[in-house]
Amino acid sequence: MNALQMAQSAYSAPNQNKTRSPRATEYAAFVRITSQIKQAHEAGRRAFPALAAALHKNRKLWRTLAIDVADKDNVLPAELRARIFYLYEFTDHHTDEVLAGRAKPTALIEINTAIMRGLAERERVS
Repeated sequence: MNALQMAQSAYSAPNQNKTRSPRATEYAAFVRITSQIKQAHEAGRRAFPALAAALHKNRKLWRTLAIDVADKDNVLPAELRARIFYLYEFTDHHTDEVLAGRAKPTALIEINTAIMRGLAERERVS
C-alpha cells in the first residue's frame, strides 16, 4: 500500500466516491482536517482535546505526504518535493509548539489553506 492509498484509507469518508482523483482525495483530507483545527481553535481552551486530535490528524496527513515525496520513484519535480518535505518539517515542529501552548495553530491553517488552493487549481487545470 503506497502513501496515497494509506491517506485515502485513513481520511476517506465511509461512502466516499471511489472515482475521486488522488488530488481530489488530498484536497478533501486537507479541507476536513483544516476545518477541525479551525473549529477547535475558535472554540478556545475548552476544546483543547479536539484541537489535539485535529493536530494529530494533520500531522499524520503531512507525514504521509513526506513519505510519498521522499520516495525515489515519486514523479513530482525535485524542487516541489523538497518544498513539501520542508512544509512537513515545519508543520511537525509547529504542531509541537501549539500542543505545548507556545504557539497558535494559525500558521498550520494558513499552510493547509494554501495547499488546498494549489490542489484545487491543479484539479481545474487537469
